Amino acid sequence: MTITSEAVKQLRERSGAGMMDCKKALQETGGDAEKALDYLRKMGMAAASKRAHRQAAMGRIESYIHPGEQIGVLVEVNSETDFVAKTDDFKTFCHEIAMHIAAARPLAVGEADLDPAAVAREREVLLEQIKQSGKPESLWEKILDGRMKKFHEEVCLLRQPWVKDGDRTIEELRKELSGKVGENIVIRRFAVFQVGQSG
Repeated sequence: MTITSEAVKQLRERSGAGMMDCKKALQETGGDAEKALDYLRKMGMAAASKRAHRQAAMGRIESYIHPGEQIGVLVEVNSETDFVAKTDDFKTFCHEIAMHIAAARPLAVGEADLDPAAVAREREVLLEQIKQSGKPESLWEKILDGRMKKFHEEVCLLRQPWVKDGDRTIEELRKELSGKVGENIVIRRFAVFQVGQSG
């Protein structure tokens, strides 16, 4: 089938992808714009995985003060170039992440950033709960693995479901942006401040 230049242009405006990528996506999906958009997102996420080793030393620090001015968040998000850090897509992403942190209150960016002692304590508590539940000992480790996975999804920013769309995780959002801008994007660190609380 023939893919019109207007269809390519519209998909490019919606996705931010290059003209040739948009044309290929439309060809692969029989001209269906929605499927082509999904195709581009998937391809972008796959490409983002390949970029993950590239150094991201530029970026911005985003601040967010929750209405009522009782909770504030600072988050550092890095890109590979200053050019990408100044784009509206990047700025919007940073703002969304800061708002998410204020609402979801993660403890760390990823599993590697968690306090090992806190993880060990959580594992110990969960194992004791499983033992007390009366479940067969042969199932304890499997149940514990499942509960630890849930714990990481609750406390690690990248594993959390996005507060605006529970079907997507913060890591998926990060990969989507990385695919769209063609650079490695890294959520480096964050801090949450709440009135009346220290540390």
